[in-house]
Parts: sequence; C-alpha cells; structure tokens
Amino acid sequence: MDMAHGELKADRGEMATGLYLLATPIGNARDISLRALEVLKAADVIAAEDTRVTAKLLAIHGIARPLIPYNDHNGAQLRPRILARVREGERVVLVSDAGTPLVSDPGYKLARAALDEGLPVIAIPGPSAALAGLMLSGLPSDRFLFAGFLPSRAGERASALAELKGVRATLIFFESPQRLADSLAAMADMLGDRPAAMARELTKLHEEVRRGRLTELAAHYEKHGPPKGEVTLLVGPPLDAEPDFARIDAALDAALAFMPVKAAADLIAGLTDVSRRTLYDRALERKKHG
Repeated sequence: MDMAHGELKADRGEMATGLYLLATPIGNARDISLRALEVLKAADVIAAEDTRVTAKLLAIHGIARPLIPYNDHNGAQLRPRILARVREGERVVLVSDAGTPLVSDPGYKLARAALDEGLPVIAIPGPSAALAGLMLSGLPSDRFLFAGFLPSRAGERASALAELKGVRATLIFFESPQRLADSLAAMADMLGDRPAAMARELTKLHEEVRRGRLTELAAHYEKHGPPKGEVTLLVGPPLDAEPDFARIDAALDAALAFMPVKAAADLIAGLTDVSRRTLYDRALERKKHG
C-alpha cells in the first residue's frame, strides 16, 4: 500500500524518496519535531546552509548522517548533483541554519527545479521566526506579509517601503541589529507612525519583545544602540485616516438644504466611510443649530 510522501513505510521502516524541506529550531534545540528527527535519521544526505551549524544540531540529538553544503555561493554547482541523487532514489533533506528553508534562506531554486522535474518535494514544518514574532507582537494576525530583509541603501529602502505602504496587513521583516534604528525611522517616515514590535533572540534565554510606535522604537534604539541577536521586526497595517469632518459637515449642510436629516445622512454615508449613525447625529445637530 502506497503511503503519502514523507511518511515512514511500516513494512520496511524506510522513508519515501524525495527532496525534504525541513524546518529546524530558531534557538531552542528542543523545538524540533519528532517527525523532523525521524526524517533526519533516515536521510541519505542532508544539504545544509552551513554544515557546521547543522552538525551541532545533529550531535545534540545523537544523529550522524552525511552532510553537504548548499548555499547561495555554491547553489548553481550543487543543484544538478542534488537533483540527480533524488532521481536515483535518495532521500535528500534540505535545512537552513535556523527556521524554515526558503524563508530568507537558500533553497527556492532547488525546490523549484525539483518541482519542474516532477520530483517529490515534501515539507516538514516547524519553527519560523516570522510566525513566532507574529504570535508575540500583539498586532493583527489575520493578514500578514513577510517582506524579508529591506535593502541597506537608504534610497532603495525608501522605494521598497513605498511599495508596501498600501498593503493592508501586518508587515514582517528580518533586520540587522546595526540597521534597526535607521530602518525604524525610515518606516515611520514612509508608512506613518504605526504600532510595531521588535522581537529578538526568539525561543532563546534572552528572548525580548519590545512593542510601541515606530517613532518610539526608533528613538529607543537610537539612544541605546543596537540590540544583540537575531531581529524580527513587525509593523501593523495602515492606520485608518481621520475623516475630514470639515468637508463632511459642508456636504451635510448642502444636503440638509433640500432633504430631511435621515436622507441627508444616508446620502453622505454612501459617499464616505463614516457610519450612518455618526452622520445622522451630526446632521441632526447641524439642523438644530442651523
């Protein structure tokens, strides 16, 4: 009986062939899943962003498997070899230094090439700094956009933020501690003074989440210097603009000149985002003192 990709076959205790995209802990080594440990133990080879980092994780859990480096520098050279191993029936496990592969880490081109060839690609989900930060931020989580790292040059950073300004979702960034204060200030200038959260060293001993307005966070890190550790930066969705009540009242006055209060409120409500109840109360008050 055939099993779904990534499941252990009960009759032989073997894992199906394919390319496995496996999430590893972002700090606390105990966050690795039982399934991830099974897959690592059964791998024919583990393709790691940095073999030294992955070797430490394997040693913690008593796993000894062949390691090969796969990263941005050698990807073009290694991809054909890795794909050949999958075609030959091997189980290749791709891991990044921490978190979920393909999220601001090498691997997308490898996964895309495997899919283009019709080779099995299996996700072994687990830790993600982006999602852990979202959980702790206190910001809306029903819609979010992961934007990765911002460009380091000020002009390119401003252009990137301008593209994100109208996105009605919580924005998630990875950022260098040394650039944090400048990035926060640039965000406040371009996006407005939105609520935000800076999360660092997630799942580690010195985990910290600092919440506040973008200007407040920028001022804090400008004064106290860059924090230590890996930084995940989260920014709330666009602030709802305050209605222009001067123009709204002028429109109500014009409508009240030839229609009842309720009809005037209904008319202006259809032209604005202000509630009918609010417009009715304002129209009633203006009619009373008109």
